[in-house]
Amino acid sequence: MVATAGAVLSGCAGAFRSTPGFEAQCKALEAEVGGRLGVALLSTSTGVSAGYRADERFPMCSTFKWLAAAYLLSRVDAGMERLDRRIGYGSNVLIDHSPVTSQHVAGGMTLAQLCEATITVSDNAAANLILDTFGGPAALTRYLRSLGDNVTRLDRTEPALNHVPPGDERDTTTPAAMTSDLRRLLLGTALSTASRDQLTRWMLATQTSGTRLRANLPPRWQLADKTGTANGTANDVGVFWSPAGEAIALSVYLTECRAPAAQQNAAIAEVARWVVSGAVGRT
Repeated sequence: MVATAGAVLSGCAGAFRSTPGFEAQCKALEAEVGGRLGVALLSTSTGVSAGYRADERFPMCSTFKWLAAAYLLSRVDAGMERLDRRIGYGSNVLIDHSPVTSQHVAGGMTLAQLCEATITVSDNAAANLILDTFGGPAALTRYLRSLGDNVTRLDRTEPALNHVPPGDERDTTTPAAMTSDLRRLLLGTALSTASRDQLTRWMLATQTSGTRLRANLPPRWQLADKTGTANGTANDVGVFWSPAGEAIALSVYLTECRAPAAQQNAAIAEVARWVVSGAVGRT
């Protein structure tokens, strides 16, 4: 399992300030793809923190799903839940993009299986079933507040949460807030070691980011991430680990974009390329 580096990362939401070089890179990429781009990153060994529109709100879309799994794991840590608890459900809960849950209506799924499905392939019904176990979107928001995230909010379930008109704060976060959550939950001590490792394993197995953050992943690097997608919105958030053990928490959000999906994905992949090549630290 990748090493924890929570003690090294000390950045907070207000610390993601752009250097002139990084801002120029982001502005050029934003102009090329169109829409509105937001980026926030923290590096462990170099101490680099950088941001572009890092404190602006963006639709979370499915990037909330890893947070829902984290809250469920925190409840396991507190003795309030069990990953092996089986959840029964009917076909009425199945919605668009529920590839795993649709195959298990007869026997149900354990909470561990639901978390794996909603993170690795972004199964929507699995996400809603997880939310149901702890009281819904408002309960997740309260959990995030308890961690010190006073920005991120979940108001609705799938699929309604993906419809976020400009200016609507429902179901939104900022790149800075999300990167800080990555620090707390994947690199810090907000979860027990066992739960943090479990969350990391699920996110390492993500299958939806091959053309985004994973597109330029060098050999022997690792990435634990979660994507989010809606009409005109493409997101990817996660933690990179270099072969030397450096951890880099990165959140990339792109919204209000009319470019084809392939171009949106390529823009996110380009930010990842800057990060793993060390370009951010040199600008």
